[in-house]
Amino acid sequence: MVELTRAEVMARMPDLRWLDLRRVRLHEANLAEADLSGAKLSHADLSGANLYRARLREANLSEANLRGAGLYEADLRGALLAGADLRGADLGAAQLDGAGWLGTRLDELTSLAPKWRLVWGLINAGGEGASLVGADLAGANLGGVRLCGADLRGADLRAAELRAADLTDADLRGADLTEATLN
Repeated sequence: MVELTRAEVMARMPDLRWLDLRRVRLHEANLAEADLSGAKLSHADLSGANLYRARLREANLSEANLRGAGLYEADLRGALLAGADLRGADLGAAQLDGAGWLGTRLDELTSLAPKWRLVWGLINAGGEGASLVGADLAGANLGGVRLCGADLRGADLRAAELRAADLTDADLRGADLTEATLN
């Protein structure tokens, strides 16, 4: 694995697709509108970085430090956020369909749409017996989540990832499961 320096990364802007940037230090870097699709950014320090409208689709951000990062309108569809530190980050209007949230750290200062905060909670605390009547869970990656006995009547689960989710005794009457993955 060749490790790129901060200067080398910045010189390649804006096209950083599929690069191996594990453990790179980009604290407070301006990566606005950069294309980091598929990049390996596990354990990277992106704290305070400007990632406005950055494309991070399918990027691996596991265990990355994104504390205080600006991810407003970023495309994080399918990104792996497992164990990432997003405390104080701005994820307002970010696209998060299919993102993996297990072990991700958020706080009250993390700007995140209510839908995605709910998804984060279900993944990290479970949803056994939860009242999710009419909830918008479209595009959520809920694979492996325990939703035993959850009330999902009328919930929007379009294109949700539900593989290995435990839906034992869940009430799915009227739920929209169009294009949801169940097995």
